[in-house]
Amino acid sequence: QVQLVESGGGLVQPGGSLRLSCAASGSAWKLYGMGWYRQAPGKQRELVAVNTDGSGTNYADSVKGRFTISRDNAKNTVILQMNSLKPEDTAIYYCYAQLIGSDNWGKGTLVTVSP
Repeated sequence: QVQLVESGGGLVQPGGSLRLSCAASGSAWKLYGMGWYRQAPGKQRELVAVNTDGSGTNYADSVKGRFTISRDNAKNTVILQMNSLKPEDTAIYYCYAQLIGSDNWGKGTLVTVSP
């Protein structure tokens, strides 16, 4: 198991940018993937971007070209840089860490995109 601590998020106007960070601790040496999911009100949780050892990075079509994920394996951190934000990006964003045999989640951080 790992513990995930997220930071960032908040209120931003359409077209603006935000940066989310997540740090993993605990059995972080077992990590082979990290990334972000999100859940908008009334909707299911969905993948935003995940980087997996040996498989590279997978982005949701809705964020391609606007969001960038970067992962630091030495520090066990993952960052999501979000640009050109849209109101439909409003959601709780969850850090995700993949270990062999378990999925781990952060508590989530709220991103609100509104004029």
